[in-house]
Amino acid sequence: MATYAIGDIQGCYAELLDLLDAVGFDAGRDRLWFTGDLVNRGPESLKVLRFVHGLGPGAVAVLGNHDLHLLAAAAHRERLRPKDTLDEVLKAPDRDELLEWLRYLPLVHRDAELGFFMVHAGLPPQWSVEEAMERAAEVEAVLRSEAAAGFYGEMYGDAPSRWRPDLAGWGRLRFITNCLTRMRFLGPEGDLSLDAKGPPGSQQAPLVPWYAVPGRRSADTEIVFGHWSTVHLGTDSDFGRWRVHPLDTGCVWGDRLTALRLEDRRLFSVPSRQPRRFGE
Repeated sequence: MATYAIGDIQGCYAELLDLLDAVGFDAGRDRLWFTGDLVNRGPESLKVLRFVHGLGPGAVAVLGNHDLHLLAAAAHRERLRPKDTLDEVLKAPDRDELLEWLRYLPLVHRDAELGFFMVHAGLPPQWSVEEAMERAAEVEAVLRSEAAAGFYGEMYGDAPSRWRPDLAGWGRLRFITNCLTRMRFLGPEGDLSLDAKGPPGSQQAPLVPWYAVPGRRSADTEIVFGHWSTVHLGTDSDFGRWRVHPLDTGCVWGDRLTALRLEDRRLFSVPSRQPRRFGE
C-alpha cells in the first residue's frame, strides 16, 4: 500500500491518468491525496471531479480556491470569469451530486500515522497545526450549512490581512479561507500579501514565503501543499529545511503534474499536455 499526494490538477484529466499509470496506482491497494484545485482553467474539470468522487474512501481531497470558486459560481452565476472553464460542470446532469460532494470536502487534512498535513495554500505563522484544523472547521461548518450561499458572496476580497483572535463574522471566515487557499507571501508581522504571485526571490522586501517566516508554529509538521505553481522556479530549492513539500508544478500552464509518495518521499512527474504558458 502506498499513499500519493498529487498537486493541482485543474481539469487536466489526461495528465492525471498519465501520472497514475507512471506510479503504478492500484485502486484496491493505494490511496490518493489531492492538494485542491481539482477544477478550472484546464479542459476536463468534469472528468476530474467524477473520477475523484468515484474513488470514494480511497481518496482525500482538500478544497482549493478554484474549487471554492466553482461552488460560488454555481450559487452566483455572475461570479464566472472569462478564463473559467466550468460550464461543463455547471451544465452536467450530475452537477448537484458533484457540487454537494465538493462542499463537504475539508480545507485541511492530517494523518498522524504518516506524519503529514495537507492544505491547498499554507498556514499563517501564528497557528499551530491544531489551531489550523480548528479554524478550518469554522469555514467547513458554514460551507455545509444554509449559510453557504451567503459565504460565497462574502469570501472574495483581500481584507483583513492579519490574524487577530477577535476577528469575527465574514471577515474572520474570509481571512481563514485566504490563508488556507490563496496565501503565498507574508509580511514580517504575518500580513497576507495576496498580490505577490511570483517565485520565491521575486518578491519585494520584506515579504517572505509563508513557510519561511521565522517562528512559524507549524514548523514541526511536514506539510504538503499546492496552489503556488511558480514556487519551484524560485531561489529556494531546499524545501526540506522547512519540512514542506510544494506539489503544484503548473500542469495547467504546460509544465508537469507531480505526485509525492508519502511513505518514502519520492517524487514522480509527468509532462503536461497543455500549451506551454507557464507563469501566466
